[in-house]
Amino acid sequence: MKSSSQNIIAVVWDFDKTLIPYYMQKPLFVEYGVNEEKFWNEEVNKLPELYKNLGVSLSPDTAYLNHILGYVREGIFKNLTNAKLRELGSQLEFFPGMPEFFEESKKLLNNKEEYKKFDLKLEHYIVSTGLTEMIRGSKISPYVDGIWGCEFIEDFFVLKEGHLERQSQGQISSIAYQIDNTTKTRALFEINKGVNVHPEDINVNQMMPEEVRRVPFENMIYIADGPSDVPAFSVMKKNGGKTFAVFNKSVPQSFKQAQVLFKEGRVDNCFEADYRKDTHAYLWLTNEISDIADKIITKKKSQLRQGKESVPVHFN
Repeated sequence: MKSSSQNIIAVVWDFDKTLIPYYMQKPLFVEYGVNEEKFWNEEVNKLPELYKNLGVSLSPDTAYLNHILGYVREGIFKNLTNAKLRELGSQLEFFPGMPEFFEESKKLLNNKEEYKKFDLKLEHYIVSTGLTEMIRGSKISPYVDGIWGCEFIEDFFVLKEGHLERQSQGQISSIAYQIDNTTKTRALFEINKGVNVHPEDINVNQMMPEEVRRVPFENMIYIADGPSDVPAFSVMKKNGGKTFAVFNKSVPQSFKQAQVLFKEGRVDNCFEADYRKDTHAYLWLTNEISDIADKIITKKKSQLRQGKESVPVHFN
């Protein structure tokens, strides 16, 4: 397998309460006049236990997906389509400094001649248990290099006269793909190995030497808000990546859980989810990006020197 240039720095973001101050489904509830607190606390949060009593194991991270589909079938979310979800995503409000930070951070590598000489690049990814279509419809979408999230199917295929025929109900009808807080780690390995860039050539489960992986973990940063991201934090820390927890200063519990993550060594630091220039978040993240870039340059220069020293010379 051909060696990777490993010139990519990847910043991986959680979405809800990391980039935005609430759950992204909020505009959906407003659009259809649904009580958000009741949907989560009185319905979705009770579903795992109710299904357990029926002998069915239900992931608490993605239980809401089937509940949304139930609302569609009952006509509460009437004619809800992926296009509608994308449209609602445009209403999402981000923490201060977003999405400007995505663009500003890339300038760190574009504005330094040495980084340009070695063709260093910065990529931003979102890995979320939320809805991919809403993220795609949000104002941050143009700045993102990839999204892992939950997706719905509208169309389906039925066998008719020996071939599959496309059918549509004109609304979302089933789950196409889902990410929970454990399978977020799979997304990290897909970024690490380059599955997202070369899906036909690479499988996330295949053996791959560290030196040919597209983005080494030490070139990755993971940012999230809470204990649910501990599996992803653990994978990053174990493999040499950087981890940060963010908090919303308006929510005392948010600050407390970020502090716990830091004190327990789950993350390298924590800071307020304010990404404007000269804030703690901005300074920490831009410093880490520059630090990783400098380490890549040092490594590449060392490799070049080793190559030069291997060239045979004449002796008098």
